[in-house]
Amino acid sequence: MSKNKKNTLNDLESLRMVYSTNPDAMKQDEPEIETPPANKQTLKVRLDRKQRKGKTVTLVEGFVGSNEELETLTKTLKTKCGVGGSAKDGDIILQGEFKEKVVELLKQLGYEKTKAI
Repeated sequence: MSKNKKNTLNDLESLRMVYSTNPDAMKQDEPEIETPPANKQTLKVRLDRKQRKGKTVTLVEGFVGSNEELETLTKTLKTKCGVGGSAKDGDIILQGEFKEKVVELLKQLGYEKTKAI
């Protein structure tokens, strides 16, 4: 006494494959990166001229945390130094030579393990 089960439309829809040209269609949400406290982070501040057509920039490297926190810190440093700059991949780039000033500002903000290279 076997019972034949008929497939319903709802059962078939769950098996249907879908193709999309949208690259974000299959992306899953990435987990939020937790930002450690400022006194636990080690930041390195140095000057750089490589691949910048001879113009000097101040690099702050080693930031760990969310992009929002990085953008906030970047905005603070840009405002205090009165220059332009950007943030990318945990690094902050400020236009001009501000190594000593940035080290002092970071220490005031609680980044105690800041080194000037």
